[in-house]
Amino acid sequence: MIINTAEYTNSYVDWKKCPQTNFPEYAFIGRSNVGKSSLINMITRRKALAKVSNTPGKTQCINFFDINDDWHLVDLPGYGYAKTSRSNRHKWMKMIKDYMENRNSLLYVFQLIDSRIPPQEIDINFINWMGSKGIPFVLVFTKNDHPKKNKGNRLAFEKELLKTWEDLPRKFITSSAKNQGGEEILRFIEKTNREMLEI
Repeated sequence: MIINTAEYTNSYVDWKKCPQTNFPEYAFIGRSNVGKSSLINMITRRKALAKVSNTPGKTQCINFFDINDDWHLVDLPGYGYAKTSRSNRHKWMKMIKDYMENRNSLLYVFQLIDSRIPPQEIDINFINWMGSKGIPFVLVFTKNDHPKKNKGNRLAFEKELLKTWEDLPRKFITSSAKNQGGEEILRFIEKTNREMLEI
């Protein structure tokens, strides 16, 4: 897929106010500071489409990006640690879950996992929640800058998932620093969009 246009359109705190279009949507989510903005910028080939920050919790809304006037990329707030109150974190999580459970145009959630660290319970719990709600998702292992070093964490994460899942979801292994994995994600989105048109 060639990205001709990638534009920020708007941000929302209520899923009911999100754009009423027929565009398919792909949402990106993960723990705070998982490398989500860097991944989005790599995929869209834009240096600053999504704001990159070293401070966890900077994304606080449902952010919509129009890609090729054909589909929406949705940047969701990170869950977990953020320099904000517990009530704010609870509000963000409710906003995220309401969007995921009710948004008919959402085709897939890209669940980001940090390749550099061992499996985190908060990630496993969120994945299990999506499974319980029947929300389609794929895994994206980010920050895989040192493949040999990071492989053990990825395998440990997959082993942990197999405690509750019969089959592992599709996965992508990425490194924004090395510009790896973006093409595979775009091909997946392109294929999914094409299949949706055939229905």
